Amino acid sequence: MITALILLLWAGIASAEPFPNYQSLTVNDFAGILPPEVEERLDQKLSDLRTRTGIEATVVTLVSQDAYDPAPSLETFATRLFNGWGIGDPTRNDGIMILVISADRAMRIELGAGYNPEYDIPAQDIVNRIMLPAFRDGRLPEGIDAGTDAVISEIAERYADGQPPGSIPKSSKGNVSFIALIAMGIAALMALRSRIWQAMGRVCPCPGCGHRGITRNRVVDEPASRASAGRGHWDESCPNCSWTRTKPFTIQRKGSGSRSSFGGGRSSGGGASGRW
Repeated sequence: MITALILLLWAGIASAEPFPNYQSLTVNDFAGILPPEVEERLDQKLSDLRTRTGIEATVVTLVSQDAYDPAPSLETFATRLFNGWGIGDPTRNDGIMILVISADRAMRIELGAGYNPEYDIPAQDIVNRIMLPAFRDGRLPEGIDAGTDAVISEIAERYADGQPPGSIPKSSKGNVSFIALIAMGIAALMALRSRIWQAMGRVCPCPGCGHRGITRNRVVDEPASRASAGRGHWDESCPNCSWTRTKPFTIQRKGSGSRSSFGGGRSSGGGASGRW
């Protein structure tokens, strides 16, 4: 029995993709959370940030961590994803990733290795004060949009200007480390369950029958060009029942000065996490 379980787990781990391939340097909404207007607004903000400061920041949404790297914690997964993509300048290591995993109800702001630990404090404050309250109300697009604004103003722009991270209320500072420790402990306890779910191929529950294992196929209807954004849709279906869904998405316009890949930066695990 034990041998069979080990083989099952190993098969699931071996078949998992380490991380998804990014489609954009600014917004990769793999979970289909963001309405087109919010995705476009985020793309503009993050593109402008890169133009003004050279800092690469990206928003990533996933349905579940289980389909990818069998990391022991959310934090380890985020760091591996960040470094796998190479977000940020390789000499400054100033990249930023805002990761939201909808089915796991988990999120993280991952900071490049160039940010000293002081920046973890405003990152945790942004998670706790701005993003998690919106997520708990079911307002994921609003939380991501507002959280991105705060990350740009309180972390990225201040770092680019050589200023210390943005200030937060004194009452919050004493709780940040304690909250971070609790989040890390919860992530560690969830690790074994995540590995089992991955091995069983249980990724996302079906809204129709409740069974996990929804298949999602990305279809590009109109590729992006330098003159206009492209469009496409996700075809979703459940192999256990007749449930299907189609969700549209936009593809960012190709700018004349845009790059096709991140700069090659890395993270050493700094940032802040949260669950809702």
